Amino acid sequence: MTEEQAGLIAACIQGDETAIAQLVQSHQLGVFRLALSVLNDPSEANEAAQDSFIAALRALKSYKEASSFNAWLYTITLNISRSRLRKRKTQERLKHTLTTIFHIRWQVAPGVEETVIHNEEDAALWKALGTLNEKHRTPLVLRYYHDFTIAEIAALMNIKEGTVHSRLSIGREKLRVILNNSRKVSGE
Repeated sequence: MTEEQAGLIAACIQGDETAIAQLVQSHQLGVFRLALSVLNDPSEANEAAQDSFIAALRALKSYKEASSFNAWLYTITLNISRSRLRKRKTQERLKHTLTTIFHIRWQVAPGVEETVIHNEEDAALWKALGTLNEKHRTPLVLRYYHDFTIAEIAALMNIKEGTVHSRLSIGREKLRVILNNSRKVSGE
């Protein structure tokens, strides 16, 4: 960790609002993208990112400089995002069960979609990433968007390094197929 980063963290612990804003701003996009890669919903990813920063700021005193601050923050984000995903799946199962039992029609109001990624190629890649299951999507995002090492990804996800390699390989192949198929459909 750099002296500047250590000073920023110390200022955040002291409650310096400017330092907190700077810390959040410098990690905001990465935290949001990680949450989005797990949740595949911009609105929910935004909420998860906010929850992640709140949790991180509350736990900042317990941060140990032996580990990377990014890894520590992304572990919090990953845990919060996965928790939200589990909660969503539980709610979806409950909704399905109630619908089946009571023959209720649930109407879900469409959310206001924000433009998350402006670049067409980036948008196509994120769309393709969204079709992958979480176990293949998350390592790809951590590796290629956040530049984590295989060892760091293994630690973050609590899996073996060989599993990370395997999931990256399978994920890349699935992405290649999806992107090639979308190019054929669009006539490129």
